[in-house]
Amino acid sequence: MINRKILEITPYQPGKPIEEVKRQLGLKEVIKLASNENPLGPSPKAVLAIKKSLTKINRYPEGSCFYLRQRLSKKLKVRPENLIFGNGSDELIDIVIKAFCEPDDEIITADTTFLEYRIIALQNGRAVRCIPLKDFRYDLARIKDRIGPKTKAIFIANPNNPTGTYVTKREVDDFLNGLPENVVAIFDQAYLEFVENKDFPLSLNYFRQGKNVIILRTFSKIYGLAGLRIGYGIAREEFIQYMERARQPFNVNTLAQEAALAALDDTVFIRKAQRAVREGKKYLYGELDRLKINYIPSAANFILIDLKRDGLKIFNKLLKEGVIVRDMQQYGLNNFIRVTIGREKENKKFVAALKKVLS
Repeated sequence: MINRKILEITPYQPGKPIEEVKRQLGLKEVIKLASNENPLGPSPKAVLAIKKSLTKINRYPEGSCFYLRQRLSKKLKVRPENLIFGNGSDELIDIVIKAFCEPDDEIITADTTFLEYRIIALQNGRAVRCIPLKDFRYDLARIKDRIGPKTKAIFIANPNNPTGTYVTKREVDDFLNGLPENVVAIFDQAYLEFVENKDFPLSLNYFRQGKNVIILRTFSKIYGLAGLRIGYGIAREEFIQYMERARQPFNVNTLAQEAALAALDDTVFIRKAQRAVREGKKYLYGELDRLKINYIPSAANFILIDLKRDGLKIFNKLLKEGVIVRDMQQYGLNNFIRVTIGREKENKKFVAALKKVLS
C-alpha cells in the first residue's frame, strides 16, 4: 500500500514550541533559543504591512510575487527573471531537486548539515551521498573528489547549520573551478546577513560569472518572518525557467509577500538585529569560556556547544528550567546542544540555567 522508500526517512524534528513546553511541564515562563529565529521578533514594517493586507486574504495571492520580485531585483542588482520565490527555502530545495535531478541521479551534501537536503531528496526518490565534515566545516575538496557520473546537484549550507562554520572564498573558488558542466552547486545562505567574516564568499559573484550555481536565501532569519514561510532563489534565467515548471501556483501567500516587501527596506530593524546577535554572541562566548565549555565559533546567529556529556539529558534538564535549546541527536552530535542567540535577558537566563544543570 505504501511507498517503501518512505520508510528510509526519519521525519524532521523542529525545535519545541513555547506553548507546548509550558503545557507539558506546567511552566509559566519559557524562552525559546532552539530554531535560530530573530531574537527581536518580526520587522515592525512587516507587521504593519500585514495589518494593511488582511482584507485581501479572500483573494488568491499574486502568483509570480511581482512587486516583491521587482523590488528584490533592484536591491540585488539582478534581473527579475533571475529570481524565484518559495514557501520557505524548504520548498525551493524541493523545486531544485525536481527540476534538475532525474530519478537515478545522485545528490551530494555534508553528513552534518541542514537535514532537509537529505530528507527532501529521499522524498523525491533520489540517492544522497553525505560527505563527512572536516573540523566541523564542509570539506569541498573531498566533495569534489566524490563527484561521479550520476552526480547532478551539490547542496552547500554556507554558513552551515548546525555548526555555524563557513567555507571561504578561496575554497569555493577552487571548488567551482573545473566543476563538471552537468553539476549544479546550490549555496544555501539562510544566515548570510549575520556573517561578518572578510573571507566569506560573495555567491552572487559566481552567479554573475555564469557559473552553475543556485543561491537560496530566506526571510525567516534576519527579517523575522519564519512563521510566514517565504524564501527566494537566484540563478541564471534558464535555471529559473526550469525551476518554475516545478513550482506550484500560489505557493507564496499574500501576507508573506507583503511582509517580505516591507521588511526589505527595514534597515533600522536589520541593523538592530545584527547588533543584538553580535553582542549576544560575544557575551555567550565569554560565559562559555569562563565555564571552560567548548564551542564552535559561529558565523551565524547560533552556537554549537560541546558539553562532553549526553546532550539530550542536558537538553531535557534545560527544558525543566524553562529554556528550550536544540538537542543534536538527529545530527549525530550526541554530546552537543545548539543555542540560538537571544535577547540579553534570554542569554543570561540560558547561562544561569546551564550552570545549574551542569553543577
